[in-house]
Amino acid sequence: MLQGGLPGARWVAPESLHLTLRFIGDATPDQAEDLVAALSRIRAPAFDLSLQGLGVFGDRRRARMLWTGVAPSPGLRHLQAKVEQAVQGAGFEAEHRKFHPHVTIARLRDVPKGRLEGFVADNGAVWLSPFAVTGFTLFRSRLGSERALYEPLVDFDLDQVVGDAASVTP
Repeated sequence: MLQGGLPGARWVAPESLHLTLRFIGDATPDQAEDLVAALSRIRAPAFDLSLQGLGVFGDRRRARMLWTGVAPSPGLRHLQAKVEQAVQGAGFEAEHRKFHPHVTIARLRDVPKGRLEGFVADNGAVWLSPFAVTGFTLFRSRLGSERALYEPLVDFDLDQVVGDAASVTP
C-alpha cells in the first residue's frame, strides 16, 4: 500500500517483509541445532498485532531504511523475551540493543532532498488493521547484490487460545 512515490527507495518484496525478534548472526551447525531445540520449547500465546506509523533508520539527511512501526503489544513483548531467553540458553551472547519492533519496507539510496520528509509526513499516520500472529520462523538471511534473501528454516507455532476455560465443553 505504501510502496511507491519515493524516488531512490528500493521497496522490500512482499514475501521478504518480516519483523525480526532477534538477529542471531553466524552459527555453526551444532549451535543451530541447539537453537532450534531451544526455540521449539517456547510456549507463548498467539496474539494480534497492528502496524502503525513510519520512521527511518539513519538521520533524515542520510536515512538508510524506511520502516513501519508496531502498535504496543504485550503479546509481542512476551514472545520476544522468550526468544531472547531461548537464544541465550542455546549459548549465544545476550542482545544489548533495545528491541525496536518494526518492519523494513524500503532501503533508501539517493532520495531527493525533501522527498523523504514529505513522504513520511504524508503517510506517517498509517495504521493497518490488526492481524493474528500464530507462529514465528527461524530464517537464514543472505545479503544479495539486489536485496537480502530470507530462507525459512523452521516454523514454530504459538499456543492457540480458543476462549476462556469456563466456556470450553469437554
